[in-house]
Amino acid sequence: MILIRAARPEDAAQIAAIYSTHVLASAVSFETEPPSTRTMRSRMEGEDGLYPWLVATGEDTDALLGYASAMRFRERAAYRFCVETSVYVASGAARQGVGRLLYEALIDTLRAQNFTQAIAVITLPNDASIGLHESVGFRRAGVYREVGWKQGRWHDVGIWQASLADPNGPPEEPLRFADVGVRRDP
Repeated sequence: MILIRAARPEDAAQIAAIYSTHVLASAVSFETEPPSTRTMRSRMEGEDGLYPWLVATGEDTDALLGYASAMRFRERAAYRFCVETSVYVASGAARQGVGRLLYEALIDTLRAQNFTQAIAVITLPNDASIGLHESVGFRRAGVYREVGWKQGRWHDVGIWQASLADPNGPPEEPLRFADVGVRRDP
């Protein structure tokens, strides 16, 4: 059984290790140097508890199988209802449903927080990531061509978007993740 919970500061080392593999071995992240545990903890604690960080574990272990997070989409105030999302799975846990479970909980949590749109940025080509995102409600919104130079070549980036709320009328202000907690709608 896979359990989803809020990330804790002591998870930063395992989260950094999961992410490091993706930074070093692929172009799915455009970072070129893996962030340290301290940097990852700082990212997790940023924005005063507004944005969720979730982790997946096995039933009887503290070892992380993956993590999902949301962050500010853009700086200007009118964007505050929109988030950019990420999900990363440990190499030994790939294709076991971990990413989907994390994303479903992240989306349910973001809805409960009153966010209205989720944006995912996917290095192309990446059929597995596209399939995951589309399976949880994201739809292709566009492509930036040749915007990331990594591993000796240019990469395109696809933008996928998921609507989290009815776009009619004014939105409610987003609630802090620290006040909402992890949500899982049946």
